[in-house]
Amino acid sequence: MGGWDGIEEFVAVARAGSFTAGASAFGASVTHMSRAVARLEARLETQLFNRTTRSLHLTDTGRIFLEQCQRLVDEREDAFAGIAAQGQPRGALRLTCSYALGERFVAPLVREFAQDHPAISVTIDLDNDVVDIVGRGYDLAVRTGHLEDSRLIATRVAQREMVTVASRHYLSSHGEPREIADLASHSCLVGSAQQWHFRRGHSFRPRGRWQCNSGTTVVEACLAGMGVCQLPAFYVREHIAAGRLQQVLEHVRPEDEPIWAVYPTRRHLSPKVSGLVALLRAKLQARFDAAKGQYA
Repeated sequence: MGGWDGIEEFVAVARAGSFTAGASAFGASVTHMSRAVARLEARLETQLFNRTTRSLHLTDTGRIFLEQCQRLVDEREDAFAGIAAQGQPRGALRLTCSYALGERFVAPLVREFAQDHPAISVTIDLDNDVVDIVGRGYDLAVRTGHLEDSRLIATRVAQREMVTVASRHYLSSHGEPREIADLASHSCLVGSAQQWHFRRGHSFRPRGRWQCNSGTTVVEACLAGMGVCQLPAFYVREHIAAGRLQQVLEHVRPEDEPIWAVYPTRRHLSPKVSGLVALLRAKLQARFDAAKGQYA
């Protein structure tokens, strides 16, 4: 019995959510898939799936084992890709990014990469939380600001402008903050960032009665006159140009926030990762600059 016996079938079934869909994706019969997984469970002496007549769910052990098996399968594909395809990107590429950054800027470039490399299959998970890309088997994440995970390689691929704004109605009622410390007496609208950053290393922890990890929702609250917010400029440029929002504290406006492509060290030489990182470095900043020009 080979060491891989059942692992690929288990991954296919878990990814597809059923034995029937897994068999179709794997190119085998449902009977083969069921028997392969059963043999694997017998070898491990544990149950990987909870099965009923209508549903199939991973057990807690199955979820942990799936993460490990996904990495094994992906690493094997990378190894074959490096030899058989002479370094051409191929195989499954899994990446994660925040919602707005992903939808507006990153996903179009990933789509271009996939179209240029037909042997690539892409999964993009948009999540405003910082997920463990090593533990969850991601090839790549696109992140902003300060990075702390020492297990990752980080390549700077672009930068984005940050601005602090409020509606003219709010400012006429509450006055305009002139210094960072003045924000303590204002209603702050809090997004994903728990710290607002300003020039020369100054920061402020905002407090207020409105908090949401959606930048669009924060902008809507700002437009409604609920307070002051700090967000990437692409959220608010149109409203500033139209006079609906006004920048404040411009004399301490933060430095542009770096955008990073981060990936596990074990994938440092993967053609699919290095190829996508090169594309992001070449074209992501231009997309931000183009968005800036729309409302200049």
